[in-house]
Amino acid sequence: MGGGQKRGRTQRKHFKQNRENVWKHNNVRNDAAKKTRPSDLSEENINPSWQPFATQNTGFEEYYKEQGIISENEWEEFMSVLRKPLPAAFRINSSGQFFRDILSQLEDDFMKSLEAEMDNENEIEAIRPLPWYPGKLAWHSNFSRMQLRKNQTLERFHEFLKQENEVGNITRQEAVSMVPPLFLDVLPDHHILDMCAAPGSKTFQLLEMIHQLDKPGLLPNGLVIANDVDVQRCNLLIHQTKRMCSANLIVTNHEAQHFPNCSFKNCTENSIEGARKSILQFDRVLCDVPCTGDGTLRKAPDIWRKWNAGMGNGLHRLQVEIAMRGIALLKVGGRIVYSTCSMNPVENEAVVAEVLRRSGDSVELLDVSTELPELIRRPGLKTWKIRDRGLWLASYREVPSHRRSVITPSMFPSDQSFKLNQTECDNVKEDIVAIDAVVGTENVNLKVNLKITGNTVEEINCDDLKNTETAVGMEEAVSNVHEASSISGSLKDVDGETKVEVSSYPLDRCLRIVPHDQNSGAFFIAVLKKISPLQVTPENQTNQYTKRRQKVPRNLNENFEVENAEPSEYVPDQHHHNLVEEPLDDSSISDKSSIKTTEVEPISQSMQLNDKENELEEVEPSDFGEDAKGSKAKLQIQVKWRGVDPVVFFREKSIVDSIRSFYGICESFPLDGHLVTRNTDANHVKRIYYISKSVHDILQLNFQVGQRLKITSLGLKTFERQASKDSSSLCAFRLSSEGLPLLLPYISKQILHASLLDFQHLLQYRTIKFPDFVNADFREKASSLMPGCCVVTLNEGNKPTHEILLDASTIAIVCWKGKTNLSIMVSQLDAQELRERLSIRFATEVTMSEDEVNNSNLEAEAKMISANINSTEESEAVPANN
Repeated sequence: MGGGQKRGRTQRKHFKQNRENVWKHNNVRNDAAKKTRPSDLSEENINPSWQPFATQNTGFEEYYKEQGIISENEWEEFMSVLRKPLPAAFRINSSGQFFRDILSQLEDDFMKSLEAEMDNENEIEAIRPLPWYPGKLAWHSNFSRMQLRKNQTLERFHEFLKQENEVGNITRQEAVSMVPPLFLDVLPDHHILDMCAAPGSKTFQLLEMIHQLDKPGLLPNGLVIANDVDVQRCNLLIHQTKRMCSANLIVTNHEAQHFPNCSFKNCTENSIEGARKSILQFDRVLCDVPCTGDGTLRKAPDIWRKWNAGMGNGLHRLQVEIAMRGIALLKVGGRIVYSTCSMNPVENEAVVAEVLRRSGDSVELLDVSTELPELIRRPGLKTWKIRDRGLWLASYREVPSHRRSVITPSMFPSDQSFKLNQTECDNVKEDIVAIDAVVGTENVNLKVNLKITGNTVEEINCDDLKNTETAVGMEEAVSNVHEASSISGSLKDVDGETKVEVSSYPLDRCLRIVPHDQNSGAFFIAVLKKISPLQVTPENQTNQYTKRRQKVPRNLNENFEVENAEPSEYVPDQHHHNLVEEPLDDSSISDKSSIKTTEVEPISQSMQLNDKENELEEVEPSDFGEDAKGSKAKLQIQVKWRGVDPVVFFREKSIVDSIRSFYGICESFPLDGHLVTRNTDANHVKRIYYISKSVHDILQLNFQVGQRLKITSLGLKTFERQASKDSSSLCAFRLSSEGLPLLLPYISKQILHASLLDFQHLLQYRTIKFPDFVNADFREKASSLMPGCCVVTLNEGNKPTHEILLDASTIAIVCWKGKTNLSIMVSQLDAQELRERLSIRFATEVTMSEDEVNNSNLEAEAKMISANINSTEESEAVPANN
């Protein structure tokens, strides 16, 4: 789909060596540990030679004690939990066919069997559903990942987790990471933007939500655009979300703070629907921003060694810009969730306060205390301090002048830089005049700039002194200048001490999740609602006219520079994205007094940024369905993004008609305008993807505005070109397993309905000759079917063919009908998992009974076929993926 710069051999080697964020242990095996009970599990018991990470960082403890994120009497418990490995958690994917079976298996099997292995004196449950997650779909385990891997008692449960995660029935995800999507209040018709989506667990949740209420065979009106700045992480995102099998997903590759504006002004439709198609805005936005990730210390203990206070300061401005861009793309009445896996108020409450200040009355911080009532949470902070190079700063007035390009007013609790009364402003002006008089010789070139708007001191700085040897009293003058410029003298309060700032915004409505409350990681969440269009101000325009762009590292080995942290100390967050912002000069911010505030739609206000920074060559919008080769204009628009294959509507009528005819796809299922490919030459198309109506509208808009969206993936893989040497098939494309659930209710040809036994045999032996099927009717119909791709469904109750209804609950697999046999086109892992699911659901043995073996002699035939399939039946079978 898309390409990225490949790592060299040496680079890959170093990358692997630096992957330290795991609970390491000595490689010496300890077989005796496998016989211990789960209640005896600890890292030391599993391996006595295991050496844990050093979980000490005096700077970390000093910083968070000073911030007061928890009370003093909780500190020891807080630190004790932080030093323990994180318990494993996972979520059942409600979109899967067997999610109810998996839930029953957890409740009736694993809860009881693991509890029996626990110490009788220990009342802690081995596994349990998270009480705050709807439908018992999220589960918490009291075992760490290492404990699950290394203990024999837990082996069956561990294998269950691995297999179900691989096939997509569950998602292994940190418990607190599941929280932000739940506060978005998603409906099936919502357009959702996940701004920093990789690795994709939250995107998967959002897709489940929009598919939750849709009718079988119908697609929801909503969609999810999942964006990430790193193309390699986009590939991880695609892999994670493809298990959802959704036609309502678009994956894009952009910097979140510069996510493109798509607005087509030449819209001829006057209806609300027409206006909606001509502008890209979202009902919901998830803003899970890059952060320092110290909330993941239990999962990534190497952060203990690397953490320093400057990391959060270096990311603050980027986080504000991403959040403001999300609000600009949000519809009025829409909801945005801002979240981090950090405990640092500079990355959390300070960002939210700055967003509220820039947005004015356009955005409201919601009180969600009544939502998810069983989730233990704490209110956000209203006061905090800044730590910069060993200094504690309670107010922006204490920031030295040479640090003001890094430590900004938005980091502090006050909603303004700082306030002075009129007398204090007059005193500052007098001090500046006095300093000018002292140093005002002709051999001295000194400028002191003071900006005062009302009672707010916005900027004080002084230029370097020149020819200082001849100036009389220069040392005293310089001292006075530095006192004024650093606000260390005349700008203090009357009593000579700086007061602690308290934010005027209702930041207590934010959510803080701390580890020791529910044995989890740490997380921060703020839920905001857009109640009116944004007002254009210099603050919310800052990111639109930024000339210096963020540095995006290509891998974890790069060295990063953060203005207020030493390069050797700063380690970018591996939980989210490795982004570090290059600090901006204050000179890049416009003077507020020179700009009038006007009301505009948020898309229009941000359009100038994308027109200037993201715009490439001008191209003409075109319809890609007329001719596969197309004109130069058509090809030009499709090579705009380097390394990313073009997105092309597939409208080859002859091929589409042959597909519809061969599989008997009814006319009520729309194909025209819903099929796309990544190849401009229709004769060489390998895969055809199906997209929903909502994705189609976004794609059309993207064509009209000159392809501003860099799309790395979209839609649902539905058809694949056949790779068989046998040319007897009348259709050049076979069905894809991913697209089968969507198409199944509309297919009337190339379908076989198998009994439970024959269905299990297909899954077990993969290729079976027609005479070896147990059911005679199935045997006859299979042999008389047209050669090529077909579908085999499970006829659970052995119903007559005319009574079988095909819907989302129907169990079916894609197969290939050859001259003498039937072969499944399902991976070995998927086939094994499906066999086990059927065995549990129907309480039957996977293998045949002795009488059935004697009657059909299937087992011997199947072994022979399995041994000779590559040599004797190579032309009959088709691989699952090409």
